[in-house]
Amino acid sequence: MIDKINDLLKRVEAFKPQAAAEVEEFRVRMLGRKGEMNDVFEEFKKVAPELKKELGQKINALKTRINDKIAEMKSALENTETDSDAAIDMTRPGSNDPIGSRHPISLVRNEIVDIFARLGYTVAEGPEIEDDWHVFSALNFPPEHPARDMQDTFFIRKNPDILLRTHTSSIQVRTMERQKPPIRVVCPGRVFRNEAISYRAHCIFHQVEGLYIDENVSFADLKQSILYFAKEMFGEKAQIRMRPSYFPFTEPSAEVDVSCNLCGGKGCNVCKHTGWLEIMGCGMVDPNVLEASGINPQRYSGFAFGMGVERIAMLKYGVKDLRLYFENDARFLRQFDSVF
Repeated sequence: MIDKINDLLKRVEAFKPQAAAEVEEFRVRMLGRKGEMNDVFEEFKKVAPELKKELGQKINALKTRINDKIAEMKSALENTETDSDAAIDMTRPGSNDPIGSRHPISLVRNEIVDIFARLGYTVAEGPEIEDDWHVFSALNFPPEHPARDMQDTFFIRKNPDILLRTHTSSIQVRTMERQKPPIRVVCPGRVFRNEAISYRAHCIFHQVEGLYIDENVSFADLKQSILYFAKEMFGEKAQIRMRPSYFPFTEPSAEVDVSCNLCGGKGCNVCKHTGWLEIMGCGMVDPNVLEASGINPQRYSGFAFGMGVERIAMLKYGVKDLRLYFENDARFLRQFDSVF
């Protein structure tokens, strides 16, 4: 039995764990209910009485040594982990993981909405798949209007006509149908037109349209609102000009140009060498449109405007090709990481 005790003692001294789990496994193997020390105690019961004193001292010394060894090994492993942590240079700059950012179209859309929000406008939204009434008929489009033809509109179904909206004016109609004046809303969204893709046009683009209806609203209110928007978006030096135009849903109507900041007014491909860039259409809401939505045109008047977000973004960021906004080229989009 003495040989067995000495053999266990040698194994205890020789054991060198590499992890805390090995220490726990060693403790269970030595001191557990079915461990080797339990076998020693069972064998000790059969020893002759005259040998029990000497063997008992050796067994107690072995058990004490095992407990001490386990404590030493745990402490050594903890110190090793602490030393490993201390080896890390805490003053070293951290690694910067790349983070995403908003798309430039989203940035400009949000900025446009924020500008008009300061004038008291709220946001209204509507479906991209619309019916003929909300896109054309309620907006005073005559049956023979070219926009109703297949070459300008993406129709999903005919009779009844279901189509992809060509402008967010359909949201204005829905707002007038469910809300009584005064109405002051902006309608951002994606629209679709059957157009050839080029550096100046695309079959998918984004619009923000606005509608203001109340008593005694005049064209002067419209002009001042557009001028405020231009200066907030492009800076105090921005200039606008309004050219007479025609839209079925407004009368009188106008096209709004802003001074081209890509060329400083000298002329470039984007502004067609005029020094001006068209940014929106606008006008006073036609009485027929008000009446079709259940609003009394004798009491109320209003104005509406609509702009292409891509065109505004081209001016703001100096981008000369509209197609870049749709190509998802990381080299292009990465330039806007620090914007806002």
